[in-house]
Amino acid sequence: MSERTLHDPPGPPAVGESRAQVLDILRATRDAVGVREIAERTGLHSNTARFHLDTLVKEGFAERTTEGSGRPGRPRVVYRSVASSAEPTGPRSYQLLARMLTGLITEALSQPAQAAVGAGEAWGRYLVDTPSPARRIDAEEAVRRLTQVLTDVGFAPGPVEHRPDPVVPLRHCPFREVAEEHRDTVCSLHLGLMRGALKEVRAPLGVDRLDPFVEPSLCLAHLAPADEHRAADRAA
Repeated sequence: MSERTLHDPPGPPAVGESRAQVLDILRATRDAVGVREIAERTGLHSNTARFHLDTLVKEGFAERTTEGSGRPGRPRVVYRSVASSAEPTGPRSYQLLARMLTGLITEALSQPAQAAVGAGEAWGRYLVDTPSPARRIDAEEAVRRLTQVLTDVGFAPGPVEHRPDPVVPLRHCPFREVAEEHRDTVCSLHLGLMRGALKEVRAPLGVDRLDPFVEPSLCLAHLAPADEHRAADRAA
């Protein structure tokens, strides 16, 4: 997007594979459905399903209501798709908004990259499929859960490679236009997202660093044993 472009490119908003699956289920279901039903039918973690549902509401593809108060207990929040004729039209300027907000954060905070890592960690903990307290997660399972989060967000992660240390290749940046202008802040947010996800599942490894745009469409997330990662955090 050029410096003077105010609107996002025309066409439907980019919808990740998981979010598209959620939308398909809403459109194919006559009655409104809750988060649990969506999670069961898609295999997504309930927090991830709720994130996609709420995003579809914000984008105008779905609506959120509560079931009638005649049922005992707390009213259940349910979702249904919005008819295509009621979908909002007109240009979108989310890239411009993202640039403006990222610029504001960069200028307003004394350590924006550090703040971005912290915010990313909170979202990573929220979006990952958290194991039960009694379950011990090995490195392979931890990477699988991390990869699922990255796939849901739109990073198109590949299998772990050794270069020579283990890395997760990220072959698509869903925030590329903003990241190119505010690399320190946006890439720190992505680093925190991955670190938070691995910490939440009590993984035996962490993300040591993120090398952005080593190729035009490739970033590398370097993995390290969790003990080394914690030591690096203490030294920072």
